[in-house]
Amino acid sequence: MEAVFKYLAREQTRFVRELEEYLRFPSVSAQQAHRRDMHACSHWLAQHCRQLGLASEVVATPGHPVVIARTWRGRRPAKPHFLVYGHYDVQPPDPLELWDSPPFAPRRVGKYLYARGSSDNKGQHFAHLKAIEACRKTGTELPCDLTFVIEGEEEVGSANLAGFLEAHRASLRCRAVVISDTGIPDLAHPALTYALRGIAALEVEVRGPSRDLHSGIYGGSVENPALALCAMLAALRDRRGRVAIPGFYDDVVPLTPHERRELRKIPHDDRRYARFLGVPALSGEAGFTATERRTARPTLEINGLTSGYQGEGSKTIVPAWARAKLTLRLVPNQKPQRVARLVTTQLRRLCPSTVRLRVTAGHGAEPYVVSPTGPLAQAALRALHAGFQASPILLREGGSIPIVSDFRRILGVDSLLLGLALPDANAHSPNESFHLDAFAAGMRTSARLWAELAPVASAR
Repeated sequence: MEAVFKYLAREQTRFVRELEEYLRFPSVSAQQAHRRDMHACSHWLAQHCRQLGLASEVVATPGHPVVIARTWRGRRPAKPHFLVYGHYDVQPPDPLELWDSPPFAPRRVGKYLYARGSSDNKGQHFAHLKAIEACRKTGTELPCDLTFVIEGEEEVGSANLAGFLEAHRASLRCRAVVISDTGIPDLAHPALTYALRGIAALEVEVRGPSRDLHSGIYGGSVENPALALCAMLAALRDRRGRVAIPGFYDDVVPLTPHERRELRKIPHDDRRYARFLGVPALSGEAGFTATERRTARPTLEINGLTSGYQGEGSKTIVPAWARAKLTLRLVPNQKPQRVARLVTTQLRRLCPSTVRLRVTAGHGAEPYVVSPTGPLAQAALRALHAGFQASPILLREGGSIPIVSDFRRILGVDSLLLGLALPDANAHSPNESFHLDAFAAGMRTSARLWAELAPVASAR
């Protein structure tokens, strides 16, 4: 492993240049204008994998293609098989005026590499590819077979990935999936993320009069839909910051004392965190820390709220309608379909008879949890220690990665979430960045990971 680590250090500058080339593709999956860019990016990635000696192909789907790259050409059943998942698509860069440099013109400032997709997710899965290169160039045999599955639709919901997994189930059968698409508190605290929150999305519409009405002539004789909706939404949370929906907490698995101790290891300061967020003070469910609230407790959020006149100046009306977009973050063992029904039922109870209510369910994903004390997880923690030269911690992530549930449901395996992004990476925001020390540590972690995982997998 020493030879591998020396190779990674020696070639780091070249690796960064190659990553910059990868980042120049505006591979925005959400916008039709970038379909050619998506195609070009997927083919560049496949060709790069071939240069590393991997058997690579671009596989078409009804949407954007999936890049497959294998470290083997003829399967050897005696060797354990793992998947590495990533995505080459990126979020739209808007608003462009808030970027300090063009989003698809990578820029290095000190230890930071700025570009859209640098941390989410091109830089993170590129670290795994470079680790494989180092093993091959130093004659270090991999103790397991790897298949890279790098899709182009993660940022738009991975609509075609489940079908892809179903169609290729036999060749993708593996012991576990390794995913680097999460974060770490800092370079001194590498982390294994063992739980993710799920999500349930809804859109709520309240309709009153058949048209906007003059508020002077008609105001006071009809219900204002905007006021009605605001009152309904306000009633969904109580004074202690809890979701005020009957049955909402029935399936929530409480945090164990061990989990709470692990979460307290995460570096955190409420005042510094509030300043970072630009808020005067923090808020949330009573009885829990800010870290617990944002990673391990369920929430209800209003994502968007609109009604009536939004232009310059005033327009004295009673609006005809009001709408809100809601998402609820879920924890084990909450089910998105059941939670959506509970919310809908409560909104119907709260809705006055003077307006009409329509609730439309959106996307949903179940929460995910894997035992952090299992042998594969412990092997991953050892690899993190070797890669970062620091003691790793256990994390619960507040966001959702729906595809981990697909891997478990379709392939029957768990995922090891080994993130490399720092809190200031600005994923999905202007000035997204990737810390080059995290890139280097991620490559070392990946190189060591397979040596740690293979004996555990072979012993099962």
